[in-house]
Amino acid sequence: MPRPLARVLTLLELLQSGGIRTVSELADRLNVDERTVRRYAQQLVDLDVPVESVRGRYGGYRLAPGYRMPPLMLSDDEALAVLLGLVAGRRSGPTASTDTASETAAAKIRRVLPERLRRRLDAVLGSLAFTDPPGRAAAAPEPAVLLPIADAVHHHRPVSIRYTAGDGRRSERTLHPYGVVAHSGRWYVTAADPSAGEDRTFRLDRITDVRTLPGAFEPPLGIDPAKRVLTGLATVPYRHEVTLRIRGTAEQIHTRLPAGIALVTELPSQDDTDPATERWCRVELRADRLDWLPAVLASLDRPFVVERPDELRGLVEAFAERLANYARQSPSH
Repeated sequence: MPRPLARVLTLLELLQSGGIRTVSELADRLNVDERTVRRYAQQLVDLDVPVESVRGRYGGYRLAPGYRMPPLMLSDDEALAVLLGLVAGRRSGPTASTDTASETAAAKIRRVLPERLRRRLDAVLGSLAFTDPPGRAAAAPEPAVLLPIADAVHHHRPVSIRYTAGDGRRSERTLHPYGVVAHSGRWYVTAADPSAGEDRTFRLDRITDVRTLPGAFEPPLGIDPAKRVLTGLATVPYRHEVTLRIRGTAEQIHTRLPAGIALVTELPSQDDTDPATERWCRVELRADRLDWLPAVLASLDRPFVVERPDELRGLVEAFAERLANYARQSPSH
C-alpha cells in the first residue's frame, strides 16, 4: 500500500477512536507536518467521511457523532487474496511486531466482512496447512475451487469434482476431503477417494466445477495432511525407482533431497555400543531421469550405497571421473 494512502487510513483509524484530536498530535502520530494532516483530512472529506474541524485553542479534528464505517465490500476473490496474504506475511514476518500486525490486521478485516464470507474464509484458515518453511508462499488458488473444498474439509462433507490429470485425462469423481495444503508454490487437497478405495492427493489448479454433496463422512484419526501430500508426491510412479543407503540423519539428507521428492527411513544401528556412530538411512525416490542424481549425491558429501538401479552406479562413476579430470587440469597461462 502506498505510504500516503496508508497514512490517510491511519488518520481515519485515529479519528474513529473518538474525541477531538489536535493537529499537532495527529502530525506526531503520522510523522508528517501539520499542513499534510490538513490535506489528509480533506481527502477523507472528499471520500464522504464526515470529518469535522473544531476551532479554538484545543481544536483539531473529529468524526461526526454516530458515524460508522460501512461494511467492507470485497468480492470472494479479493477477501481471499487479502487474508491469505496476511497469513503468508505472518509466516514470513521477521519480527514479533510484524507477526502481531498481520494478526491484528486480519482480525480487523474479518470484523467488517459479511457473515457469509467470513464463515467461508474461517473454513479456509482452519483447514490450511503448509509444508514450506516460513518465507515462501504459494499463490492463492481460484476461490471458486478453494472456498467450497475448504468448507467441505471443515464440515466433513463429500464433494464432486471434475479433474484434469497431468496427462490430460479428465474425470469426475467424489471425494471425502480432509486437508488443504500449500506446498512448493502449489495447492493440494488430500482426500479419500471412495471409488478407488484409497487416499489421494489432487492439485487445486487442476480441479473445476466443485459441488458439495449431501451427507457427511468421518475423517481419519490422527492424519497429517501436509505429510500425506509429501508422501504422495514422493511415491508418484515414474520411469526409475531409486533406492539408496546414505549415512547421515534424515535432516541432513533432506537438505538436498526434500521430503516431497524422497522418502527417508532411518535404519537400525549396526553398532549400538558406540552412540557416536552415525546411522544409515534408506532413501527411496522415483524419477523420470537419473542424470541429476550424481551431482546431488556429491553435494551431500555423505557415504552412500546405490541399491538400485544399476544404471545409477554407472552415472555416478562417470560423474566422479569427470570431476577428477577437471581437478587434474593445470591452470592456463
